[in-house]
Amino acid sequence: MSQSHQQPALSQCPGCAEPPAAGDLFCGVCGYDLSAVPGRPGDRPTMAITVPPAASGSEAVRWPAAAETDSSDVPAPVHRPSDLPGTDSGGRPLAEQEKEQVQEPGVAAGQGAPAGPGQGPVGGAEPSAVPVRHDDRAVPGGAEHSGDFALAAPDPRTAEHAAAAAAPAAGGKVCVACRSGRVDSDGYCENCGHAQPRERDHMEQELGSVAAVSDRGLRHHRNEDSFAVSSTALPDGSPAVVAIVCDGVSSASRPDEASAAAANAANESLLESLPRGTHPQQAMHEAIVAASEAVNALAQEPAGAMEHDAHRHQNAPACTLVGAVMAGELLIVGWVGDSRVYWVPEDRSRPTARLTEDDSWAAQMVAAGLMNEAEAYADERAHAITGWLGADAYELEPHTAAFKPDRPGLVVVCTDGLWNYAESAEEMAAAVPADAQEHPLRGAQVLVGHALDGGGHDNVTVALLPFAVRPQGAGSACETV
Repeated sequence: MSQSHQQPALSQCPGCAEPPAAGDLFCGVCGYDLSAVPGRPGDRPTMAITVPPAASGSEAVRWPAAAETDSSDVPAPVHRPSDLPGTDSGGRPLAEQEKEQVQEPGVAAGQGAPAGPGQGPVGGAEPSAVPVRHDDRAVPGGAEHSGDFALAAPDPRTAEHAAAAAAPAAGGKVCVACRSGRVDSDGYCENCGHAQPRERDHMEQELGSVAAVSDRGLRHHRNEDSFAVSSTALPDGSPAVVAIVCDGVSSASRPDEASAAAANAANESLLESLPRGTHPQQAMHEAIVAASEAVNALAQEPAGAMEHDAHRHQNAPACTLVGAVMAGELLIVGWVGDSRVYWVPEDRSRPTARLTEDDSWAAQMVAAGLMNEAEAYADERAHAITGWLGADAYELEPHTAAFKPDRPGLVVVCTDGLWNYAESAEEMAAAVPADAQEHPLRGAQVLVGHALDGGGHDNVTVALLPFAVRPQGAGSACETV
């Protein structure tokens, strides 16, 4: 007669923990198949871990009886496996193994660490004096409880970091994140891998009455803007102040190098020509030409010099330029591209003005009468530039203009990273702090902060030049000569 295999009775449903009714094959609450409950797994054999028999092999090894505590409540001694006869997996007696694990009195912890395989003892120590411990008990004559096991090699948490911390002291840079690692030539910490701020990520300079600030912004991985501020003297001894601001074209190769080369070349050209007596407007024109030649030279480097640059085969380095020179009673501005110069009078009730016209698609549409300014700058092509410095520029057309302000004011020289957040002259004047005339560096910092607060989508660079003149009566804020 066949036998039916009965399922074990369940006190509750495995699916919903509800007690099933007698004889139910399915749970009345959740529908769980009660017949599918697996039976108990079969017993697995237990492998006995035995102590090797005594040398005679005739009788089993017995553990020594543990001593009882006396009236002093001193814990009874603990028996170790080495107290019993036997050998380890290598065939060595357990008693000898225990002797090697116990550190000899008078030997400090961590000394005499064993060498790696195939190497001799470290520091000339004998192998028998190697104090590698495998438990956390205090050793007579050794260190106190540390909570850590003694290591056979130097602790990497101390040795490696100590070496890393000592390396920057020799003249290298220290990581701004871990404060211990050395910064390699690529700008990354060799210890924690943190990318370090580049020198051009944020730059500030104040020179007498002119100041400039440049910042990478919040979206770009590097600062492609550059600036140069300087002062010199005209032949009659009167001062001349110079500010040059350049914006690298991001779609070109090496835009950061292009902007730096253009700013330096234009500044050096002005410092050379102004003391000779060259008219400031002519000097500005020559400076823009010199800047263009410096950017063009970047595209003439030997092949393979910048193989890592994926854009090198597509276009040449390029940038825009805008500059201002205060010489005597004249204000000279020059530009190529879409960076701008604004005039903000000290008396904010007076009209403000934008002194430059963009070399851009939007400006061309407005000049041609095809769009009004609001429509043109709302177009996605608005900021496409039509003029720049670079070997692939269509034609170099430096723009220069001379003004003779009749009242004191502030000259704002900036890239589109700022004027995108204060486009009109009135908006720019509202963003300029009231004390910027007396504190140009603080004013430049406030304007950069205004762009960052607005989103910081681009690199931001601004230079402020306070223009001080004696009032000469009513008139326009600036007059073209």
